[in-house]
Amino acid sequence: MDALVLDFGAIDASMVPLVGGKAANLGELTQAGLPVPGGFCLTVGAYRRVAEGAGLDAVLEQLEQSAGRTGGDQAELANLAGKARAAVAAAPVPEDIEAEVIKAYRALASEDGEEVPVAVRSSATAEDLPFASFAGQQDTYLNVVGVDAVLDAVRRCWASLWTDRAVSYRTTNGIPHREVALAAVVQRMVNSQVSGVMFTANPVTGRRREAVIDASPGLGEAVVSGAVNPDRFVLGLDGGPVRERRLGDKRVEILSVAGGGTIQRERPAEAEPTACLTDEQLTELATLGRRVEDHYGSPQDCEWALDESAAMWLTQARPITTLFPLPTDPGPAGDGSAAYFCMTLAQGLIRPITPMGLASFRLLGSGVADLFGVPAPQGVVGPGGLKVAGQRAFLNITPALRHPVGRKIMLKMFGVMEARAAEVLAKLGEDPRFAVRKQSPLPLLARVAKVQWRLRIPPRALHAMIRPSVAEAQARQVADRLERKLAVPAGVTSEQRLDHVERSLREVIAPTMPSLMPAPAAGFLMLGLAARLLRHGLRGGELQVVLRGLPHNVTTEMDMALWQLASRIKADAESAAALNSAPAGELAARYLRGALPSVAQEGMASFLGQYGHRAVAEIDLGLPRWSDDPTHLFGVLINYLRLDDRSVAPDAQFAKAVAGAEDQVRELVAAARRRGRVRGRVVAMALGRARALAGMREEPKYYLVVALGKVRAQLAVLGTELAEAGRLTVVEDVFFVDLAELRRGLRGADLRELVAGRRADYEREMRRRQIPRVLLSDGTEPEAVSTQAAGADAADDRLVGVPASAGNVTGIARVVLDPVGAHLAPGEILVAPSTDPGWTPLFLTAGGLVMEMGGANSHGAVVAREYGIPAVVGVPAATQRIQDGQRIEVRGAEGCVITG
Repeated sequence: MDALVLDFGAIDASMVPLVGGKAANLGELTQAGLPVPGGFCLTVGAYRRVAEGAGLDAVLEQLEQSAGRTGGDQAELANLAGKARAAVAAAPVPEDIEAEVIKAYRALASEDGEEVPVAVRSSATAEDLPFASFAGQQDTYLNVVGVDAVLDAVRRCWASLWTDRAVSYRTTNGIPHREVALAAVVQRMVNSQVSGVMFTANPVTGRRREAVIDASPGLGEAVVSGAVNPDRFVLGLDGGPVRERRLGDKRVEILSVAGGGTIQRERPAEAEPTACLTDEQLTELATLGRRVEDHYGSPQDCEWALDESAAMWLTQARPITTLFPLPTDPGPAGDGSAAYFCMTLAQGLIRPITPMGLASFRLLGSGVADLFGVPAPQGVVGPGGLKVAGQRAFLNITPALRHPVGRKIMLKMFGVMEARAAEVLAKLGEDPRFAVRKQSPLPLLARVAKVQWRLRIPPRALHAMIRPSVAEAQARQVADRLERKLAVPAGVTSEQRLDHVERSLREVIAPTMPSLMPAPAAGFLMLGLAARLLRHGLRGGELQVVLRGLPHNVTTEMDMALWQLASRIKADAESAAALNSAPAGELAARYLRGALPSVAQEGMASFLGQYGHRAVAEIDLGLPRWSDDPTHLFGVLINYLRLDDRSVAPDAQFAKAVAGAEDQVRELVAAARRRGRVRGRVVAMALGRARALAGMREEPKYYLVVALGKVRAQLAVLGTELAEAGRLTVVEDVFFVDLAELRRGLRGADLRELVAGRRADYEREMRRRQIPRVLLSDGTEPEAVSTQAAGADAADDRLVGVPASAGNVTGIARVVLDPVGAHLAPGEILVAPSTDPGWTPLFLTAGGLVMEMGGANSHGAVVAREYGIPAVVGVPAATQRIQDGQRIEVRGAEGCVITG
């Protein structure tokens, strides 16, 4: 570990702290017998000695303060990076370090003693990690010849640890600057005739075991830096023909210059573009890629070069960090013959799910499987179709895709709940691997009918149609029954409490939720009946207007209660002054201490007494409830207090939505009467029932969250016990283990190290922004494939989605990835990945809504209609293609967003 210089042959993958990621990879590849040009590494020990003489402590302290205060202000980061860079560049290099470099470089010389050209590359200790590649963040110097030139290049590499881009990248990825050091790799140059990069999995579509190769004449720097339009080839790692061949113009090439350095020059245009690699060379390159991937056991990003003798060389390999992980147990050989739907994304969660949250999904899934007569052998493991990838929950939908009735039901359901997923699945159905297989639909229909009858869904729905008021009473009865069954008996032991948690999830909550569905289902059936009777005279969006301002919607009632609390606070001078003078986090802390003015304190306590079980991302019971941390609510209240125009106040907007819906009902009934008195009466009845019942669609989710809140409270009791016993660090750590691990903890196991690793994994997944709606077992993301095939233009000023709420609005876009702490001025257009009830307080001041997820009946669409704000959902990559602060137009009835 004290060595200053190590030959590649003496380095392996375990030595990242000593030699950095790049050198560790080159040493590992060399030891594996892969064709790597020879070289050596100047270890981080040399850099640290130079850095000590540079006096970086003051700059490092300022960088830590900047990251903690602002998350990294770019101008401030750039200024501090410049100071650090200058200090390292000016620091003296000890003589023994120079001597070691000279000795190692001369050992690379040819037999006649001629100095060889080398590449000098930076190799950082935070580089080529599984979650952050750091590709291109530090500097590389090519065709360096001579001792003095090598020493100068090494010094510049050290300084490049502090480039603006490297400092910003580390800050963004939460990597402490003090912990990062830099080694320097000195490697023989390949006199490249052709070179480039190769991914051993498709970085766009996610498909594993597929080589994507970019190639161009000259040095690979032209391809890596993006200076050239290269040839692109796609072929399987395991053999077979070239699947895709796209020839670039290759107008630029970078070449080595005799005596050192490189030049960039333009190549003459080709009358007929020719490929710079033959099919045989492509196969050889793919085989090399397969060897690299098989050695590491994961997809790799490789740099390669073909020399003048047609020998293939590997100059670098690093993990591909952007691929979405494969599902657990992905299927036979990961051949892509299984399809998975991301359930948590459909619920509006881009963020990962805590381990305990996933454990609850498994038990809930086992409960659902029990209902359908296909019980999971081990409830805590969950049904076979439930998979986890990237700490998100996926459902294996392959059997449904291949079933004649299952496919129709699934596409119909997704068509209204998650329209973009329906499009992806419909396209996927054209794949022979997912073709409908001949089988009788009767067993499935019989099983569904049996479950519906056991839960008395048809008679309950019929009863609700006849007497809507009965549905409300039935919902209250279900809630009361749920409350009784979830109560923990007095005097239970810790393991008995855990047994109760497991029974509650599988045997109580899962079977109870379907009994809340008949009333809203009846409401939408009535809406469908009205649509059928009015179909020849309906204009786009008219039925959507009918669903505005619905009664009996628990989420709407919650939002209005929060608005009423804001109104009471605004009318109380002391409370208003408190909320206008402190940030949300401080207000939340004061509330939890009981230190707010009485109107605010008592008002929030009353609100949380009814809705404290709710939260953002509330289906994950591992996340704090509002009663645990009301910071988000105080942020919303502060936002509401800024609203001065009573005409756009939420209660006024809601009353306007109700009036508009009632006017629309009268117009539609009148239109029906013109075609017959009986038709008019039936339409009036159907629309009345639809308005009375459809708002209850939120109740299954609402009571599920109530139940999860009670389960969470019981788990917190167990977490307290383990924290007091020293087996967990803090109470909240209990949500970073699963149920089986928790049981081991109750029996004496120390869970602290396990939790530390879980929290680190969770934080890394929190940075992931692209989550596939549908994922195949070979890693392919079908949506990415279809988008690539369609040649979607991200610069297009017309973004197309699904109509969700009629109306047009033009305003400032506010892109929000997390509602906690978000500020939405009245009239601004909320642009979000998706929403759940925790987001809806923002709807009260929003002028419009744009979501990446959802369909016409998804949560955000329904609430947008009820509040009468134009909305478009299912807009691919909306949060990336729309800039925060950009002026956009939302055309709700057309289902498009104009950004130009």
